[in-house]
Amino acid sequence: MKLLITGDLAITKQYPKKNIDKNLINLFQNSDYNIVNLEAPVTESDSKIIKTGPHLKSDTGSTLEVLKALNVNLCTLANNHILDYGEKGVLDTLQFCEGIKISTVGAGKNKEEASKVFYIGSPEGKIAIINIAENEWASATETSAGANGMDLIDDMKSIQNARVKSDFVLVIVHGGLEYYNLPSPAIQKKYRFYIENGADLVLGHHTHCISGKEVYKGKSIYYSVGNFLFTKNSNYSDWYNGFILELNISSGELKTKCHPIQQNETDFRLSFLEGDEKGNFFKRVKEYNEIIQDPTRLSDAWCSLIDKKSMLYISLWSPFVFIRSRYLRALFIKLGIRFINKRGLSYYLNLMRCETHSDISMSVLNNKIKK
Repeated sequence: MKLLITGDLAITKQYPKKNIDKNLINLFQNSDYNIVNLEAPVTESDSKIIKTGPHLKSDTGSTLEVLKALNVNLCTLANNHILDYGEKGVLDTLQFCEGIKISTVGAGKNKEEASKVFYIGSPEGKIAIINIAENEWASATETSAGANGMDLIDDMKSIQNARVKSDFVLVIVHGGLEYYNLPSPAIQKKYRFYIENGADLVLGHHTHCISGKEVYKGKSIYYSVGNFLFTKNSNYSDWYNGFILELNISSGELKTKCHPIQQNETDFRLSFLEGDEKGNFFKRVKEYNEIIQDPTRLSDAWCSLIDKKSMLYISLWSPFVFIRSRYLRALFIKLGIRFINKRGLSYYLNLMRCETHSDISMSVLNNKIKK
């Protein structure tokens, strides 16, 4: 049984399937089961939600052609963009996939539906697919559509239940820090926890860049496979590289293989990396693997990143974010008025780190935004 799993697929404009190299298409055509992360909702809705970052929407015709050309069987939908165009966008995407006979996992009309485990029958046994996303703008609730938001207790129960019902449990997570090639120590702890509770493999995407892997308790964790096909330009070179993960299941064993890929920066032509570029790719991955397996180096790398991001994130906690006029913001900056002090930041910190305060804060803010 051969499965292929990719990172983000977001075809936001017309894209001819001939832009996908024939050798790559052959890889998918000769696979038993293919899974892609459909990052952009397929909808005609123009009702954007309030959020930071871009709102993505799939080009319906081109997305259909590419999914069919790649013989895609399952779309993972637990990601931070599935709710960009509201509940209608989510429901339209589910209907689109159903209409072209492609299964979905990781999103639904409510949390119960979004968190359902997807099962694949095969001659090598039953395979469970669990799809989870960090809670960034798109999570479903008990009464509203969206993605299956990360919740360690719920995730643990899903994995344990799937372990009883299936022979293999694959956990696909949309999370991590964009443009950072390593997991944070906290993410490593979470993904290892999934393995401890019965996952046979954990695979991540969302960061728009490749990361490394580790083998934990005999099971593989791939922290990020990078982008697959994303028709948006970026100044970040890693945006255009990624890899397809091939899983081979035979005689009760699961083995993996990476297929490095690249997108052309002008027309997003998709092909395999070859020659020196392929060699450099695996050299980079090896370097990331070594850091991931060394707690001190992983922690040092994260601390270095925190130092670089410090002023940016502190500014996000400033009341500046409530001022919509850029002229007024510029005036305050010129006058040296920042609205930031240790006392205020200490309050913010306590609202985040205390579980009860965090729970209340999220509920209050969510209700306020809805009004």
